[in-house]
Order: sequence, then C-alpha cells, then structure tokens
Amino acid sequence: MNKKYWIALSSIEELDSSFIIRLYEFFENLEFAFDADEKELYKIPNINKSKLKKFIAKRDKLDIDKIYNSVLDRGLKVLTYDNENYPYMLKQISDPPAILYYKGNPFNCNLKRTLAVVGSRRISRNGIDSLKKVMSGLANTDLCIVSGLAIGADTAAHRFALDNGLNTIAVIGGGMDNLYPSSNRKLFDEIINGKGAVMSECFPTVEPLPFRFPQRNRIVSGLSYGTLVVEAALKSGALITANLTLEQGRELMCIPGLITSPNTTGIYKLIKTGAHLVTESEDILEALKWTVNKQIPLFENNIDNSKNNLSDDEKNILFALEVEPESFDEIQRKTGLEVNQLLMNLTTLELNGYIEQIAGDRYKKIK
Repeated sequence: MNKKYWIALSSIEELDSSFIIRLYEFFENLEFAFDADEKELYKIPNINKSKLKKFIAKRDKLDIDKIYNSVLDRGLKVLTYDNENYPYMLKQISDPPAILYYKGNPFNCNLKRTLAVVGSRRISRNGIDSLKKVMSGLANTDLCIVSGLAIGADTAAHRFALDNGLNTIAVIGGGMDNLYPSSNRKLFDEIINGKGAVMSECFPTVEPLPFRFPQRNRIVSGLSYGTLVVEAALKSGALITANLTLEQGRELMCIPGLITSPNTTGIYKLIKTGAHLVTESEDILEALKWTVNKQIPLFENNIDNSKNNLSDDEKNILFALEVEPESFDEIQRKTGLEVNQLLMNLTTLELNGYIEQIAGDRYKKIK
C-alpha cells in the first residue's frame, strides 16, 4: 500500500513536506524512493542534499508496517498529496502539506465554502462580541470555518461555528498525541463528533513546538478561499496568516476594533493596505462573491424575539443598552426607574435572553 510510505516519510521529523513531494513527483510512487540507489536519488533536480542524506541514512532503519499500524491504532485517518480527495485549494499553495492526519470527517464540510478565521490569542471582549455578531449572520449556511484551535480568537471561531450550525476544521500545530492547548479537549471532541474535523500535517508523536505554528498557519489559510482577521497586533501569528493569505492570492478581510487597543494595530494596517472591512456577515459574502442559502433548522426556536411583547419599561432599558454595556446606576439614570422596579425588569430581560450581566456589575444587550 503506497500510503504507508507517505506515513513513514512523515515520521522522520527532519524531512519537510516539500522534500517528500519532490520525491513523489520524481518517482511517481514513494515506494520506488525507498528502493532507489543513491546515484538515482541524487539525480532529483533541486533536491535538498542535506535532507536527502538524512533520508538515505534512515530509510532502511524504518519499520514501515509498524509505523503504519501505529497510526491506524490511534484511530487516525490519512489524506496524502497524491489522493484524489486532497483539497483543491490546499494543493494550489506553494508549499502544500504532503500528508494530513485527521479525526472527524472534513468531507462533511463544503470545501468550496471555506473561510479561515484568525486573531489574537488575547482577544478582548469587544473582539469576541464583534466576531459573534458577524458569525451569527452566517448561521445555518453551508460555510465551513477553518481555524487553528488555539486559545483566544481561534477558540471563539470554532465555538461560534458550532453554536451557529456551521461545520468547522481545526488545524493544529503538533501531532494528535499532543493536543495544544489541552484546555480545548472538549472542543476537539465536539468538532470530530459530527461537525467537521481536526487535522495536522505532523506525525502523531510530534510535539507542538513554537516554530510549527507559523507552518500550521499556511494550511489554515491554504484550505480557505478567504481569511477573516479579528484583532491582531503588529507582531502576531494572525498577521503572519494574513500575509500568507495575500501570498496565496486569497481574499483578506478584517473586523475593525477599538483604535486605542494594541490588538488592533495590525488590523488597521491591513485595512489601510486594502483588506476588506467587515462589520456584518454580508461583507464576507460580498468579498468572496458567494451566494448561500440558509438551511432551516430541524427545530425552530419558537421564542418571539421582537420587542412587541415587551413592556415600556423593558423597551426603555434595552434602548439604554443599545450602544454599549452600562452599570445598574447608569441604567437607572437613563430610565428613571425605581430600584426595585429596575431590578425586576432586568431579571426578566435576562431570563428571557435579551440581556446578560457581565464583569463590573454591568449589563449588555444580546438581542
């Protein structure tokens, strides 16, 4: 089976995808590379000689069947560069991964409607709220959200995808044995159990070392027709992904944020140099020239979200929270309600899902 030779090569950490693909393109079958003599191997044009020496030194020491079975025993599926189902968009980038290990099912996703979402690992509450608003407009469509399963914006992107009935693909920066961050284990399980896939180009035992995350980013953007950035400092992984998006000839989009935040310095630099500005989901569809049809959920929410059933006091409270979260005292000042009356109405609105209490004893409108 040819697949096991791809897996065996990926188990050699010193060999990168470009080297493996060069071997494949020369021999058209990686098994031949394992059988070829040194003289024939050195005929490969533009081959990295240092890596070729490592391959020659290690190939005969590999227990190919044992390595292959170790992957199967982990319950991992494998997609190789030569497979007809290899994602089209990913194959177009300059350095595509030679192999993808995955759990879940990426083919449940519409790979013609893939959107990367990246941003700061220290995303602010404003950034989370902005992303939530934009992604809620994509709810129940066939879009697939691609991100990196990191803390911060990546976690929010996957979470909001699941909450809005979207499929999602997470690309991690190490092997499947070393999920990072471990705090996202529950999210990992949710994704692979029916709503997308988690994938990596790394052999399962590879550790998630810092240099692997920029390498991972090219896959996140490479799988996608466009990238949406929500908060990014001038020196950040999100900005690396943004630049990769442009190099790959894909559409770049940014959600604006507070101009006083260091997390938005990269955002406004990208916007000034031509990135699409996104304040609502329609901006994404327009940038990508997509027309999508919303799928009707199996069970509709029967709650009336209009203000028609609200009392005048409740409407006044929502109006007071229209622009930004406010404290109890500020809401009372704006509405003129007595303390007990205000408390009762705030409780009712919170129970019905119109507002929520946030840090600092403030209230925020959510509908």
